[in-house]
Amino acid sequence: MSLPRAVEPTAHLDLVLRDLRSTRSGLSSREAARRLLHAGPNALRRRGGPRWPRELARQFTHPLALLLWAAAGLAFSVGIVTIGTAIIAVIALNAAFAFAQERHAEHAVEALAAFIPQHAKAFRDGRESEVEATELVPGDVLVIAEGDRISADARLIDGAIQVDMSALTGESAPVNRSADLLDTQVPLLDARDIVFSGTTCAQGEARALVFATGMDTELGRIASLSERVHADESPLEHQVRRVAWLIALISVLLGVAFIPIATFAAGLSLLNAVIFAVGLLVGNVPEGLLPVITLALAIGVRRLAERGAVVKRLSAVETLGSTDVICTDKTGTLTENRMRATEVHTALGRVDIDGETNYRTTPSAPLRRLATAMAACNNAHVTDDGTLVGDATDVAVLVAAHALVGSHHGNRLRQFAFDSVRKRMSTIDESDAIWVHVKGAPESVLPLCVTELSRGADPIPLTDQRRTELAELVDARATEGFRMLAVADRRLIPGEPPPRDIDSAESRLTLLGLVAIVDPPRPEVAAAVARCHTAGIRVIVITGDHGLTAAAVARRVGIVHGDPVIVTGSELARMSEDELDQLLSSPAELIFARSSPEAKLRIADALRATGHVVAMTGDGANDAPALRRADIGIAMGRSGTDVAREASTMVLTDDNFATIAAAVEAGRRGYDNIRKFIFYIFAHATPEVVPFLVFALSGGAVPLPLTVPLLLSFDVGTETLPALALGRESAEPGIMTRPPRRRSEPVIRAPMLIRAWLFLGVICAVLALLGFFAVLLSAGWRPGAPTGPASPLHHAYGQAVTTMFAGMVAGQIGTAFAARTEHASLRSIGVFSNPMLLWGIGFEIALTGAILYLPPLQYLLGTTAPAPWMVALVVPFPVIVWGADELRRWLIRRSTAPEPPRTRARTHQDESRPRAGSASHRATGR
Repeated sequence: MSLPRAVEPTAHLDLVLRDLRSTRSGLSSREAARRLLHAGPNALRRRGGPRWPRELARQFTHPLALLLWAAAGLAFSVGIVTIGTAIIAVIALNAAFAFAQERHAEHAVEALAAFIPQHAKAFRDGRESEVEATELVPGDVLVIAEGDRISADARLIDGAIQVDMSALTGESAPVNRSADLLDTQVPLLDARDIVFSGTTCAQGEARALVFATGMDTELGRIASLSERVHADESPLEHQVRRVAWLIALISVLLGVAFIPIATFAAGLSLLNAVIFAVGLLVGNVPEGLLPVITLALAIGVRRLAERGAVVKRLSAVETLGSTDVICTDKTGTLTENRMRATEVHTALGRVDIDGETNYRTTPSAPLRRLATAMAACNNAHVTDDGTLVGDATDVAVLVAAHALVGSHHGNRLRQFAFDSVRKRMSTIDESDAIWVHVKGAPESVLPLCVTELSRGADPIPLTDQRRTELAELVDARATEGFRMLAVADRRLIPGEPPPRDIDSAESRLTLLGLVAIVDPPRPEVAAAVARCHTAGIRVIVITGDHGLTAAAVARRVGIVHGDPVIVTGSELARMSEDELDQLLSSPAELIFARSSPEAKLRIADALRATGHVVAMTGDGANDAPALRRADIGIAMGRSGTDVAREASTMVLTDDNFATIAAAVEAGRRGYDNIRKFIFYIFAHATPEVVPFLVFALSGGAVPLPLTVPLLLSFDVGTETLPALALGRESAEPGIMTRPPRRRSEPVIRAPMLIRAWLFLGVICAVLALLGFFAVLLSAGWRPGAPTGPASPLHHAYGQAVTTMFAGMVAGQIGTAFAARTEHASLRSIGVFSNPMLLWGIGFEIALTGAILYLPPLQYLLGTTAPAPWMVALVVPFPVIVWGADELRRWLIRRSTAPEPPRTRARTHQDESRPRAGSASHRATGR
C-alpha cells in the first residue's frame, strides 16, 4: 500500500495508525491471525503457482518423445501390444529421469535461500514477543535493534537507526533513518522515515509500524519485476530442440515414403509394413540422447558445486563453455571484501600501519589526535566475544586507530550520520573537552578545513599549495587502488554549547590527516583472469566504486594492462544505443564505474544484441533483471540477496572470480563431452535403420534382421552407460587456449554426422549384417526361404537375429573408444584413462550375455543362444571399428600437419610483420 503523507510527523503517524487500524502498542494475537489469513504469509513467492507439473509435462512432449508416441500408436493400431507397451515404458523412463535430474539441480540452489529472517520481534497483546517472520502482518509494530534483518516494509514510529540498504539500492554505506525525519516529496526508497524488508540495521534501535509484507514489499516488487524478464533458452537447448525436430521430420517422411513402397512395390503385408515403419521410427530416434545429456549435465552441475558454483539450470553448464564476455563486480569478487587501513598521511608524512599489532613506537601528539578522531567518529564496535562488527570501512579505521593508540574512551553526545550526498559523518564527543570529529571523502572534508595540524600539534593555515599537494596525493593513491578518507576535528571553546545542526558542527575544522584503505585483490584472481584472456574471454568490470580505484584493482589482477576506458554511470546514461554498441565492439579495455543495476541490464542487452554470450555477476535485489537478461547470471552466495540468487543461473558459494573461470573450463569440457556422446549415439542410427531397409527393399525375401524389442534393448540398455561414461572424459589439452564457440555454432555439425552415419555407422551395419547372413547361409538359407516358427530354418533365424544384435553391440564398443577423441590418437589420451567407460563396457557385455543366454530374457526379447563360432565371429568387430577410425584420424593429422620451417635469410619484409606477443597483440588482452 502507499503511505499517506502529512506535514507533521505526529499527525502523519496518527493517520497511518488509523488507516492500518493499529496502535503504538501493536496488534492482538487474534487480530494478527485474522490479518494473516487476508494478507497471506510474509514470504516471497513465485508467480504462476507450482512449476513442476509444467516441467514434467515438457518431458513427455519433447519432439523425440512425440515421435516415440507416434511409433507406439502405430504398434497399438495393428495389435502389437508388447512393442507399444515397451515404447511407452521407454518414454516414461526417459521423462522421469530427466525431470528428476532437473529438479535435483534446482533444489540445490533453493537450499541457499535464507534471505528473510526466520524470526522477528514485534508487539503482540501489548508486550514485546518473538514471532515467525512469515507471520508478520500490516499493522504489526516491529522492534528493530542493531544487527537485525528487517522483515517487512515499515514506518519508524520512534528512534533512529542506520540501515544497510545495499540489498535494494546497491549502496554499501549505511543510511540514516529516523522517526523524526519526514520526507514527502521523494521516492519511497529515499524516504528517511521508512525501512524495507531485506535490509539490515547497522546501528541504533527503533520501533516501526509494518505497512507491507510479502510480495507487497519493495523487495517483493523487485522480485516480481525480475520474473518478467524473459530468460532465453540456452544454445544447447535450442540446438537439441532443432535437431530433435529434424530427426522427427526425417523419420516421419521416411516412414510415410516407405510404407507404400513396402506394401505395393516390395509386396509386404500391411502388418509387416507397419512393423517396418515402427522399426524405422524407433531406429531413427536416439532414445538415450535426452537422458544421457541430462545426466551428463547433472554430473557437470555436481562438479561445479564441489568447486563453489551451484548451477540452477542444467543447460547452463554448456552455456558457460561458450561464454566470451564476463561482466564482473569488483568488491568481493575480484577483491577479498576485507577493508584494511594500511597507512596514514599527516603533516609528519606517511606512517605505515600493521593492522594486526600495535604501533611499534610511541605515537606523536598529531598521530594520537588523529587516531582518537578515527576511533570517535566511528560506528564499529567490539562485541562481547571480541568480534568487530560494523561497516567494513569503519571496522578498518577502528582497527587502525587501535593499532596506533590502543583503546579510546569518550562519551558521544550527538551524531550526524553518514550521507551519500555529503559523503561524510560527524560526531560530537566529550572527553577532556567537547570535540567535533569528522570523517569522509577528501573532496567533501577538505573544503570544510581551514587549518591543518602541524608537526608540533599546533593548527597552521591550510594553504592553496597544501590543498593541491593533498589532492595530488589522493589521486595518486586512488590510481593505485586505495580508498582515501580525510579526518578532521574542532575543539569547542569551553562553555560553548554543542552544535545542533550539521552546518554549524562541520565548520572551521582542522585537518588531522588522510587514511589510505585498501581492499586487496584475491590472490587467485590474477591467474584466473590470465586463463580467461588466453581462452579469448573478455573481462569487463562494472562497479559502483570510483573509476580510478576500480582501474587500479583491474590492473593488479591483469584485467587491464594500459589505461582503460572508464565510463561513469552518468556518461553511460547519455550514450545512445549505437554509441554503446560501438564502445562495446571496440577492443578497448573497459571499466564501468559508479554504475547502477539499470546500467548492468543495459550493458547485458547491448552485448547480447551484438552476438556475445554474456556472464554477469550481481548481488543486490535490483541486480535481478540484469542477471536474468544475461546468458549466465551469477549471484553471490555469501553477500548476495535471495532475489539475486533466485534470478541467477549460477550462485558462487565463495563469491570468487576464480570460480567463474573454473566454471567456464568445466563448461567447455562438458560441451566437448556432450559432442562425444551425441556422436556415439548418432553412430548407431545407421546399423539400427539398415536392417529394416534391407527387409523392406528385398520385399521380404530377406527376413527381418532385427526385432523392435532388441532395437529398444540396444538403444536403452547397452548404449546408456558407455554414453554416460563419455560425459566423464577429462578435459582435452589446450581446452582454455582456444577461442570461445560462436553462439550460432551448432553442436551437431555436418562432419560429425558424416563420421557418425556414413563412416562408423556404415562399418558397424556392414559387420553386423555380415554376422547375420553368415549364420543364415551356414544353415542353408536362400533368399525367400521361409524362416517362420514352423520352418526348419526358424532356429537358425533366431541365432542370426541374435548374432546381428551381438554384432551391433560389438560395433558399439568400438565406437565408444573411437568417440573419445575427434583428432588425437587414443594412445595420446590413454586407453585406460576413463575407468567409468571400462565399467560401462563391462556392463554392456554382461547385459548382452544375459540377453543372449538367460531363458527369461530370451523369451521376452525373442533371442536364441548363438553357437561359440558365432560369438567368435563378432569378437574382432570392436577392434575393426576403432581401428578404422584411428586410421582416419591419423590420415587427417598427417594431411593437416604444419610444414617444417624453412631456413632462409630474414628479409626486411619479415621484420616489418608483427610478432606474437607484440604490442598489437597484447593490446587486445587476448
